[in-house]
Amino acid sequence: MPMLPIPPAPPLPAARAASGAVPASVPRAPPLPPRTASPPPAARAPVGGLGGISPLALQAAKANLRPIAGPTYPPTAFHFVLTFGTQSRDADGAFHEVSGIGPEVETETVLEGGLNGFSHVLPKSIRHPRLVLKRGIAGKASRLVRWCQDVLDGGFVKPIVPQLVHIYLLDHEANPLRGWSVENAWPVKWETEGFHAMRNQVAMEKIELAYARSNRIC
Repeated sequence: MPMLPIPPAPPLPAARAASGAVPASVPRAPPLPPRTASPPPAARAPVGGLGGISPLALQAAKANLRPIAGPTYPPTAFHFVLTFGTQSRDADGAFHEVSGIGPEVETETVLEGGLNGFSHVLPKSIRHPRLVLKRGIAGKASRLVRWCQDVLDGGFVKPIVPQLVHIYLLDHEANPLRGWSVENAWPVKWETEGFHAMRNQVAMEKIELAYARSNRIC
């Protein structure tokens, strides 16, 4: 069988010259910028905190995160204290829960003859609920315990001595944010909450105080 002729190969591009010249058809790359010396590393603060931060810088950062108490800042409900009479703050002012500060106006409804579309609501007097105090059962040395015993366990042998009670809501620095004064308060109920063998809780007592009126002092 006769062999087919092989077509000639296409011509190769011209080789580069010995001097390293590039053919005119190939674009040249832009020249590189001149190399400059890198700046020395910045001086680091003395190592005394986290990641090389100085203690003073760390304290300043923490100070900026503290909440600023102001007229519109919502206070927390867990930081409060009570005082009885002229006594200063002591262990008797620590409670688990305090409620019953809520004066309310008692009203009387008067119907006007011949008019069935409305009625008159007239004020009568200010009514105050009982002040309810909850805490762990205190010992016999507590002044509040002795006061409740004289009133509720004494059979009215001794006269009832009412007390002036102050309630303060505190800020993060233990300064008063809000305050209420409760006048002529005296215990009307002293209840020990039930015991339960399956509960791992503190034994609680609840004291209810009747009072004449309350005022917001700050």
